[in-house]
Amino acid sequence: MLVLYPELKPYQRHSLKVSELHELYIDEAGNPDGIPVLFVHGGPGGGCDGSSRRFYDPALYRIVTFDQRGCGRSTPHGELSDNTTQDLIADMEAIRVHLGIDSWVLFGGSWGSTLSLLYAQHYPQRVMALVLRGIFLCRQCDFDWLYKDGANRIFPDYWEEFIKPIPQSEWGDLAQAYNSRLLGDDELLRMGVAKAWSAWEGNCSKLRPSPTALAKFTKPHNALALARIETHYFVNKGFIDENYILNNMQSIKDIPGRIVHGRYDMVCPLDNALRLHQQWPNSELVIVRDAGHSASEPGTVDALIRVVADIAKQLKSAS
Repeated sequence: MLVLYPELKPYQRHSLKVSELHELYIDEAGNPDGIPVLFVHGGPGGGCDGSSRRFYDPALYRIVTFDQRGCGRSTPHGELSDNTTQDLIADMEAIRVHLGIDSWVLFGGSWGSTLSLLYAQHYPQRVMALVLRGIFLCRQCDFDWLYKDGANRIFPDYWEEFIKPIPQSEWGDLAQAYNSRLLGDDELLRMGVAKAWSAWEGNCSKLRPSPTALAKFTKPHNALALARIETHYFVNKGFIDENYILNNMQSIKDIPGRIVHGRYDMVCPLDNALRLHQQWPNSELVIVRDAGHSASEPGTVDALIRVVADIAKQLKSAS
């Protein structure tokens, strides 16, 4: 079974001002003359870390990672103004232009798969291939699964902790209930609900419980950005029309894609990946039999590294 490539330091870091308010953190690693690949992180609000650079052969790939608006090392932290899906798509294009890249591979998981698909649908001529993991199609049924009725049946003990900060009268729209508290003036309350929101996702993300993963999700800096930005996006339905991605697959039908999805993904159920694959003739679907949602699970790591290597071979043979 393949494991992550060794830790890799960036060879260059950038700060890119994309609005009067927002400045993005970007770094580059690997081979400056290699195949450009953009790591598109999840959340929204998740941010990148050292492992984000470790899915690709650094001799073959020019690896670009960035923190989306309001999270990670981008500033201002947790900021919701001028922070929409359309802004993030424009940011990705601004990064491409800033780095002088003609076209690139997009590597995105969870919300990162959503954003990668939307960018590709807006700029198909700029995308050589897509490698996507833990597909999230941003439909109402996908929000309902995680925050209304679905995952709560698999993790009823974690669900009790998740709903505890919210009065029963507000359980019908938990994203809105959390969002209103995260926008309030009570700093202690904001941090408490941020940790509760993030812990629910962290507890659902692994096939086997992981105290390390949970600690990362609930670290105050991470939890506040994740909870504030996710609830902001989710109460606005991802700032896209219902079923937008599947309704616009014609625009990317010729782009090669690899889809990796854990069979026991309880954050983004497998039907997301299957529906996407069915409407994308140039895609391949790899179902990891012993994995949940997280990119760090051994079977998922193995599958991702294999498909990234396969994409490199395909692109080189086509050039």
